[in-house]
Amino acid sequence: MKTTKNRWLIALSAIAIHLSIGAAYAYSVYTNPIHDTMGWSTAGITFAFTIMMALAGLSAAFFGSFVERNGPRKSAILSAILFGLGQAGAGVAVAVDSLVLFLLTYGLASGLGLGLGYIAPVSTLVKWFPDRRGLATGMAVMGFGAGALITAPIAANLMNSIGITTTFYVLGTSYFLLIILGASYIAPPPEGWMPDGMKKDIASGKKIVKKDLSQLTAKEAVKTRRFWMLWTMMLINTSAGIMMISVASPMAQEVVGLTAAAAATMVGIMGIFNGGGRLAWAAISDYIGRPAIFMIFFILQLIAFLMLPNVTNVLLFQALILIVVSCYGGGFSNLPAYIGDLFGTKQLGAIHGYMLTTWSLGGIIGPFLVTQIRAITDSYIPVFYVFTGLIVIASVLSILIRLDIKAIEKRHEKQKEGVA
Repeated sequence: MKTTKNRWLIALSAIAIHLSIGAAYAYSVYTNPIHDTMGWSTAGITFAFTIMMALAGLSAAFFGSFVERNGPRKSAILSAILFGLGQAGAGVAVAVDSLVLFLLTYGLASGLGLGLGYIAPVSTLVKWFPDRRGLATGMAVMGFGAGALITAPIAANLMNSIGITTTFYVLGTSYFLLIILGASYIAPPPEGWMPDGMKKDIASGKKIVKKDLSQLTAKEAVKTRRFWMLWTMMLINTSAGIMMISVASPMAQEVVGLTAAAAATMVGIMGIFNGGGRLAWAAISDYIGRPAIFMIFFILQLIAFLMLPNVTNVLLFQALILIVVSCYGGGFSNLPAYIGDLFGTKQLGAIHGYMLTTWSLGGIIGPFLVTQIRAITDSYIPVFYVFTGLIVIASVLSILIRLDIKAIEKRHEKQKEGVA
């Protein structure tokens, strides 16, 4: 079977899908305009975002098997319907002055579409880029991070010129069309497909293909020790990153005396490090491997959290925060490739969905810990010590999973020798 698909256009299709659903992170630009116009409570408006984020990870797990059965195109089309209707439906909710409908549209429908759209293209991308798994998934997930940067100013300008309701209609329609456009081209490659350059390198002996550790179904994967080690590592990495994102501005103002304007600038730069870290760390992992990348994540964060309580220099404090945020983004971009390395591509979408439950849990644990500790101690400093302890646990796990991988590889080698 000969394919006429261009894998870089497949990657562009995935980016189009992730750019659209990544707009969810621009939610804060709607809060004040909706509050001022409709009189809804800020807590109620923010609750819609909470619902969306909680459902994003849970729906990814729920829809994982759906993606495997139906393929990326049908999955992305369903994502377009759910996410587009959720966004446009939010406009209807504002028009009829119904906060409950807003929670059901922007929160529930968009959240389901977000989780499905996030995992829909990933397993396909991994299969199209057997030589550059990290780079491929990094490009798509960077698109997710960039979605908010693009949407925020557009949404703000639209609300000023055409109003909140019409803004939701316009953006909801735009997201729907962009995801459909991506879905129209995306498709898995033929079984065992490789790019020509990779075939030539293998034939000439320049490149040796490292086989995946195993080819497991999602049910088989969750029964392994390495699944839960990676799951716990992701949970800690995600909790630390979301914690930092949720309180970066007030934390920097309180701890090192950053001005509100400077803190706002830092938050913008954090978005760049979150998105850029997704691509950079993923690309690097293709050369040094995913186990090494995760060990680097936790070493860097351990240094950062140990230093933060005693830092008084404004620039150094911000640099340490940016390191944590880049590792947070890098964790998400490296996760699909790491799953492929450990469990194969047979049911990568489903396994990825299970792993993304850490997204929902981390979104609850990180902000909860920092707000509770701040309330009890009246300081952000103890937060750094708590997360130092968590990062130590993750560091140990990153070493243990590497040892587990090596043990399995040795077992495979002995089995080969026995057969020979």
